[in-house]
Amino acid sequence: MPRKQTLIALVLGVAAATSAHAACLSDVQVAEMAEHYAARTPAANPEGLSDADGACTRAKLNSLLAQKMGKVVGYKAGLTNPAVQKRFNTDRPVWGKLYEGMVLANGSEVPATFGARPLYEADMLVRVKSASINHARTPMDVLQAIDQVIPFIELPDLMVQAPPKLNGAAVSAINVGARLGVAGTPIAVPVTRAERYAMLDGLRDMQVTLTDGSGYLLGGGKGSDVLEHPLNAVVWLAEALQKENITLKPGDLLSLGSFSPLLPPKPGLQVQANYQGLTGAQPVRVTFK
Repeated sequence: MPRKQTLIALVLGVAAATSAHAACLSDVQVAEMAEHYAARTPAANPEGLSDADGACTRAKLNSLLAQKMGKVVGYKAGLTNPAVQKRFNTDRPVWGKLYEGMVLANGSEVPATFGARPLYEADMLVRVKSASINHARTPMDVLQAIDQVIPFIELPDLMVQAPPKLNGAAVSAINVGARLGVAGTPIAVPVTRAERYAMLDGLRDMQVTLTDGSGYLLGGGKGSDVLEHPLNAVVWLAEALQKENITLKPGDLLSLGSFSPLLPPKPGLQVQANYQGLTGAQPVRVTFK
């Protein structure tokens, strides 16, 4: 190939590579997003992002959040429920970081305006026991690498001016809306193999419901709504994090995704998440004020 053509091809190649990341939000735009997050006011929607752009934007936002929020205590898998994926026009999960102070005690009272676009949903946490979780390929692999399963009401914040316009990449860009959550009583992972298989079955088959203070059903779903088994969310999360050179470590908390619709809070509302069919699971509660 003549030298001139070679140079043209090189320039076009660089331009193509650059354009692939052109929609990653600028440092100024991400700083504005972080300011809105801190003020609990709606930020501009990130638009036109590819998956890579969403990841790039999330990384910039996380670096700013870490300066104010400190230690990362875990990670959340989002959009792990097909119904939620459909709402955000995607067919794959996304992930975000959880920071110190985000996980509240069972029965906590939380302002109904805890975020710019506050919501609540039935979720679940697990706590990492062993670094072997980074190589988990099945729910049983995951169960052998965790020591607690924890009922959890997540309190995400979609934080933008027009949440209905968010897609998967944009949800990734806003750190999957991580804001707060209320953790219930941990369930210890049993020791014997038979008990572990029973827990695996319980996690897959459990009926998860959200009810208000009078017992009225607000929403719910079943364990298998999350990637056919809730612990498959951990398999996905570990693989996704490794692609960005992040390794899970003992003590990390992992949020698995939604077993219910995303619902808006209102002052005076009491919400309880119930996990029927999961042995040892106690309800987890939050009150909005």
